[in-house]
Amino acid sequence: MPKIVDHARRRDEIAFVACRVVAKYGFEQATIVRIAREAGYTTGMVAHYFDTKQEIVIAALRLILRRIEHRLTRPPDAGGEPDLLALLTEALPIDAARFTECAFWTAFWGQVAADKRLKSINSRMHRAYMQLFERCLARGWPQWSRWSPETQQRVLRSVVTFLNGLTASTVASPGDWPAARQIEQLRLHLSMVETWADHAAPDGAEKRVRARR
Repeated sequence: MPKIVDHARRRDEIAFVACRVVAKYGFEQATIVRIAREAGYTTGMVAHYFDTKQEIVIAALRLILRRIEHRLTRPPDAGGEPDLLALLTEALPIDAARFTECAFWTAFWGQVAADKRLKSINSRMHRAYMQLFERCLARGWPQWSRWSPETQQRVLRSVVTFLNGLTASTVASPGDWPAARQIEQLRLHLSMVETWADHAAPDGAEKRVRARR
């Protein structure tokens, strides 16, 4: 009986190997030949699934987003309330697999400005990324629904910007950012943002204050 091949799984496998190669060698050195070698396949096998390196990159981005979404949206243990700090920690480079994901994202950001197609893809991925984190904050912050829409958006942008900055810092200097330090800084940021949001004026009041300035 011929062996049944799970083609979707193999595509994901190649895509994640590409993440690992980019994290190890950099974007320019992550050739299809090197990706195939690291995956244990021939270049012909990789070409069967992807016509170009850019297609592998796009598949890797989508895979990472799916992996992050799975971690951020899975139900809490024993049916308890979700812990926001624990949820958001899942997006940080706190272990080898997450470091690989984050190193790939960071390398990808460096390529966006020079490639129109990647810029368009990044825009779509960013919208999906923001929507994912908005759902995560709404799920993990009990007071989220009491904040005004404007406050919610400002909190969302602040948290995502912080996560991106902490991710980039850790990828650049992993020795300076062990997992415990990343988590403690995230805890501090969430605490400060929550305090600010709890005291923020409603939308109408904010607009009236700006109008008087």
